[in-house]
Amino acid sequence: MSDGIARSRLAEERKAWRKNHPHTDWEGGYFPLTLNFSEEYPSKPPKCKFPNGFFHPNVYPSGIVCLSILSERRGWRPSITVKQILVGIQDLLDQTQCYRRCRNRGTSTLGIEPK
Repeated sequence: MSDGIARSRLAEERKAWRKNHPHTDWEGGYFPLTLNFSEEYPSKPPKCKFPNGFFHPNVYPSGIVCLSILSERRGWRPSITVKQILVGIQDLLDQTQCYRRCRNRGTSTLGIEPK
């Protein structure tokens, strides 16, 4: 039963994302992001991952995205949509000042001092 609900919601959100996709500086770029949805979605967040070694201060070396809304303990709510996740990741990639640093080499390469 929950499998059908999750698939239906994902289909709706995908259609809405395509219709309302904002034009940004990232348009035309290649950002190989994988979103894995468990059978427990939307009760549990999807796992969002770039390929191993993707370089950004807010992406772990394993490729896992460091974003509070993707954490069950910190910020996930079942009402968060796929569009909100993708826009959150897009905003995260655009940040030059990192509030949560997941990768020391990324911040040191960017010349950002840890707080």
